[in-house]
This record gives sequence, structure tokens and C-alpha cells, in this order.
Amino acid sequence: MENTMRPHEQFEDIYYENYLADESKFDHLEIRIADGHAAFLQAMVKEPPRPRSRRAIMLYAACVIGFLCSTMNGFDVSLYNNLQENQAWRKYFHTQNSGISDGVISGMYQIGGVVALPFVGPAIDTWGRRVGMFIGAILVVIGTVAQGLGNSVESFMGGRFVLGFGVSVASAAGPMYVVEVSHPAYRGVMTAFYNTWWFTGSILASGASRGADNLKGDITWRIPVWLQLAFSAVIVIFVYFIPESPRWLYVNNREQAAKDMLTRYHGEGNPESEWVRLQMSEYNELLEIDGADKRWWDYRALFHDKSSRYRLYCNCCVAVFGQWAGNAVLSYFISSVLDVAGYTDTISQANITLINNCQQFFWAMCGSTIVDRVGRRPLLLFSNFGCCLVWLAMTISSQQFETHGGSKNLAGTDHPAGKACLAFIFTFGAIYSLGITPLQALYPVEVLSFEMRAKGMAFSSFAVSAANLINQYAWPVSMQKLGWKTYIIFTIWCFIQGTVIFLTIPETKNRTLEELDEIFQSSNPVKTSLLKKKLGLDAYGDVINIGVIE
Repeated sequence: MENTMRPHEQFEDIYYENYLADESKFDHLEIRIADGHAAFLQAMVKEPPRPRSRRAIMLYAACVIGFLCSTMNGFDVSLYNNLQENQAWRKYFHTQNSGISDGVISGMYQIGGVVALPFVGPAIDTWGRRVGMFIGAILVVIGTVAQGLGNSVESFMGGRFVLGFGVSVASAAGPMYVVEVSHPAYRGVMTAFYNTWWFTGSILASGASRGADNLKGDITWRIPVWLQLAFSAVIVIFVYFIPESPRWLYVNNREQAAKDMLTRYHGEGNPESEWVRLQMSEYNELLEIDGADKRWWDYRALFHDKSSRYRLYCNCCVAVFGQWAGNAVLSYFISSVLDVAGYTDTISQANITLINNCQQFFWAMCGSTIVDRVGRRPLLLFSNFGCCLVWLAMTISSQQFETHGGSKNLAGTDHPAGKACLAFIFTFGAIYSLGITPLQALYPVEVLSFEMRAKGMAFSSFAVSAANLINQYAWPVSMQKLGWKTYIIFTIWCFIQGTVIFLTIPETKNRTLEELDEIFQSSNPVKTSLLKKKLGLDAYGDVINIGVIE
């Protein structure tokens, strides 16, 4: 028998009552299967974003200022690694490239980050995301000057402490700024790009250090140290020429300023834009004008209900796991790893470090472009289990080099096991950079609600700094005492990390920041985040039907 039912009678029609007066809207009903939230998809259909418009490009340029907060961090990590390889620096400060003394000097950076914890959230919430970036950059300037002018190991350590403090503030404010000002359609990609700029600093530090190696005396390490001023100076000069976060403006009783920002940069000048209406509606419904972010001492928003605690867990879990995959050894202490593999001369180590940073940057950029298509969970799972396999291979090849290469007095460049170790160093960098690097900034900041975002990122910064204290003090000693056996720990731990992510970390793609409430308020956030929805779209792009596919 011929089916005479209208399209809206064939589905469970949640919004049917809104369309009784105009049934022509049901003509050409389109059914779509999609991840994410209905409101987001509806805005995408009715008003496709324009990624190459003049105002979109202006917003990208503003985000670059936020990216430089990551560049400062990457420059320091690579700089210190190259300083370890610098004979003049070692002689000047009477240090080595492994052991507890090296861990103490390196660890001052992390101690500064831990001490910054009580100040990060209040500074960013009280004065805004731009001021947070400004404060962090000014402190980096001070720390750089202390390092560059220092003539004792104590002054150098003091400079590293101030640097760690400043970078902790900037590293919280930077990704918050990017995630809150970015267009919802590009939020994932833009915030993923934030952490890839870590490699712009890393590559420049490696290049400057490699070039300075051709000089003589203390200038070989002072030049790259002073270059750390470049990125912080750009932030200090330009940060007040970029727009403030519309969410921060809204909750600080500047609703019109928030709408103006959204109209200009998200709505292409149209105050009735779907994107402006969607976000302003969410602000009105979900943002607290008198929330805990207005009280510098109030951290209850991080723990007051199950949803908030789960958000904070996801934030810290991904942030800390990103530090404990073994990357710290290949960032701060790659000189020790290369020693174990037989690559011991300064020039070879500098060349390898520079090439590795360049290839990691390439893979991190690739990973950033696919975070919204592939999703957060698949990338995290791929990288953690992939790193597990690489560390297993590193363990075997390093053991073989020690057993056979060392007994024959062959250099790493001559022995197959040494070459294998070098290949696995590059392989680890590629796998880690493709999945973990883009998400180290994106995932922790986007899972937090606005009220808990600044203090949550401060808490996350504390967790990362605490995790890195273990990296700074444990791994140089482990590399000195255990050598390649250290890699067994990383093999086991990366497998544990991947398992925890699979069981507990939800997907967050294709939703605005406020729409993530649906996930974290559910009884099973992981399951809810993975559900696909059947959406009925009328000829106008309005959603008139929603069904969940089990």
C-alpha cells in the first residue's frame, strides 16, 4: 500500500509543534547522521562559515599572539636541551648532561610553575585573558635577563624559576584565549594549532644553538639565551591590539561588548548571524554572571558536583599523560638518550635535535588539521599505544647496542642497533606529535566550563608542573644509573595511559563549548559522547527531528 504519511509523521518529532503553522517547511526533508550537537549542525547548515574572509583572517592573526605563549615554552625546553650539549655552558656552570645536579637546574623551571598556581586563575579571571598573557610575557622577559646576565649557577637557576612562573601564567592564558575567541566551527583546529607552535620555539632554539656552536667561548650559549626575549616582546607589544574573549566580557557585565566582538569576527558584521545568536543564547543560559570566577579565593567550582569533578579529571588526565609518555626524556634529556645510542659528539647531537624538532612540527601540524574529522579519542589512543610499541622497540635496540655495539667499540653511526635507536627516536616524535601534541592544549581547556576554566587551567598547570618535577629529577638519574632499562618503564606506562583514555575520556568534537554540558552531565560521559544522531533538516536548514542511533 502506498505510504501517504508526511515526513514529519514518520519520525519522533520533538519540535513538531513549532512548525504546525507552516507545513511547507517539511518539503525536501533531509536526514543526516552526525556526531555532535543539533544546534551546532543547524548553524553550520544555515550559515556556512567563511574561513578565508578578511575578518576571519584578522581573528587568526589575533590567535597567533596566543600561540606565542606556546612558542616561549617550546623555546625554553629546546634551549635547555641544547645547553646541556654545549661544552662551554657545562664548563661555565660546572654541570653534566645527566645526574641529579642537572635535574636541579632544570627543575627550577618546573618549581616556578608550581609556585605560580595560586596566582594564575585569579589574574586571568580578574583582568582578562589578554592581561594574563601580558603578565606571563613580562615575567619571561625578567627571567631571560636574569639568565643572560647571570655569572653564577644560582642566578641562572633564579632566572629559570621566574621563567617557569611566567610561562605557567602565559600557558594558561594563551589556550584559554584561543579557545574562547575562535569561531565555533574552527575551535578545534585553531586550539590544536596552539600547541604546535611549541615547535616554532623549539626549532628556533635548536637552530640558534646549532649556529652558535660554530663560535667560541661563552657567546655560544648566551646568544640563544637572549633570543628568548623575542617572543615575549611581541606579546607585550601587540596583546592590547587584539580582541578580548567574548565570554570574559559577558560575565564581567559587558554584554554589548561581547556581542559586538561576536558580530565582528564570527558573524561577519551581521548582529543577527546564526553564530552570534547561538553563542549569545548559550551565554545567557549557561554563563554565571556572579560565578566563582569572580572570587579569587573560590575554587569550589572545580569540585562542587560530579560533572565538574569529571571535567577536571579529564583535563588533568590528558595534560599529565602528555608529559609522562616518555617525551620528557627526548625533549630535555635527548643528549643522554643519544649517548646511550652511541651518538656522543656535540655537532651530531645538535643536528639530530634540530632535524627531530622540524619533523615533529610537520606531524603536529598534520594532527591539528584532522582533530575535528578524526576526533580527540582516536588520536589519543593511536599516540599512546603507538608510543608503547616504539618504546618497546627502543628497549630492544638499545639493549642490542649495549651488548654488541659496545663490545666491538663501534660508534652508533656504525652499528645497526645504534641506527635503529636513532630511527625510533624520530618515529616516537612523529607518533607523539601527530596525536598528543595538538591535544595537549585543546582537550584540557575545552572540557572545562567557563566558571572553572581559569582556575582549572591553573590546577592543570600545577599537575603538569608536578608531573614534570618527576621527569626532571627521576629520568636524568635513571638514564645515568639504568641506561636503556629506563625505556621499559615507558613501554608499560604508555599502555596504561592508552587503556585509561579508552575507558574514561569522552569525545568532544563538533560541539560549542557550552554544548559539552550534555556530555558531562550524563551518567556515562564516554558513551554519550560517542552517540551518533539522526537529524531531520527542512529546506530552511532547521532541525525538526532528532533521533539517537544506538
